[in-house]
Amino acid sequence: MVEVKKSEVFSLEALRAGDRAEFARLVGANYQLIFRLAFRMLGDQQDAEDVLQETFIKAFRHLKDFDGRSSPSTWLYRIATNEALMLLRKQKPGLVSVDEPNQNDEAEQEPLQIVDWCCMPEQELMSTEARAHLEQAIDRLLLYLRLVFLLRDIQGLSTKETGEVLDLSEMAVKTRLSRARLRLREELSGYFGERMADLKG
Repeated sequence: MVEVKKSEVFSLEALRAGDRAEFARLVGANYQLIFRLAFRMLGDQQDAEDVLQETFIKAFRHLKDFDGRSSPSTWLYRIATNEALMLLRKQKPGLVSVDEPNQNDEAEQEPLQIVDWCCMPEQELMSTEARAHLEQAIDRLLLYLRLVFLLRDIQGLSTKETGEVLDLSEMAVKTRLSRARLRLREELSGYFGERMADLKG
């Protein structure tokens, strides 16, 4: 499930100087990963392509301002995430927030109903149907949890990098990731519970 990032080293001096060849290398190493993230956030190929284009246009325009405190790839993720969020807010004014709900939010207080599927055969866990249920469950996560899960577990960013992209502390990233994983486990409990019953029957 994790998309492992390409570990390439880029010349900060060349990027800041507007070196097109170095920037092309940066694009080549990251465009597929950026597109996947945008698509998972937006659910629309054309919107994801628009975000991808805007990400690299803005990155190229602001290369001279890149301070190097994060890696170039993490910097691109941050631009892409912000672009996708801006598009979401245009499409759903007032409904898109990456802020954590307050503790009185009923959805956050519901007890988790977890089914243990540790003994499920691997082919059942990795089936096309099971993966489809997982994808749907990810899409149903609250945005503030889904973003952390996508960056950390799907895109393969480190906890530190995820925090840099979302402007969160590492502790906040870990907390949100834990909640996201628990929510996914809860979402999938019904499905795998039925599958276990079928296998036993």
